[in-house]
Amino acid sequence: MAFAPHSGTPSPETSNMHPEDDTPPQRPRWLAAALVVAVVVIVAGMLMVGWRTLQAGSSEGKTIQSSAVTTATASTVVATASPAAPATLAAGLAAVNASDCMRCHGVDRRYVGPAFNQVAARYQGRPDAVDYLVGKIRNGGAGEWGRALMPRHPQLSEEQARQMAQWVMSLPPAAQ
Repeated sequence: MAFAPHSGTPSPETSNMHPEDDTPPQRPRWLAAALVVAVVVIVAGMLMVGWRTLQAGSSEGKTIQSSAVTTATASTVVATASPAAPATLAAGLAAVNASDCMRCHGVDRRYVGPAFNQVAARYQGRPDAVDYLVGKIRNGGAGEWGRALMPRHPQLSEEQARQMAQWVMSLPPAAQ
């Protein structure tokens, strides 16, 4: 058997490819189905994050209104030594919104951590509730509300943490 010298291009007899066939190899159908499912899951996740953000935004508006109402009626405000001024409550709400609190806490709904209304309900009768919450905000905590960890926030000043705690305690307690 004689071999022809190699010219760089395969001869049609020895080639496995057909020059007239330009179609790419067919990919498995499950690959397309998996890609579609992945896109649907990603889009659904993005929509849920957007929905939660919208819900948190609408409940913040309710909270601002309810804070004004609860400040006006001393019977529903959880009193510390002296009731917090509306300016302090507004500053506390602004500090909560500026920090990363809303990533884990909702106003009326539990996400990773408890809802702010639940916190107000739990510490309602404690005379040192604001001081206790200031410590939890700045130093973090674990095991108080289940297995979730509360990260520390040392970047917040004592005054900012106090305003945040006063705002939380001014919320109407959640029904347990």
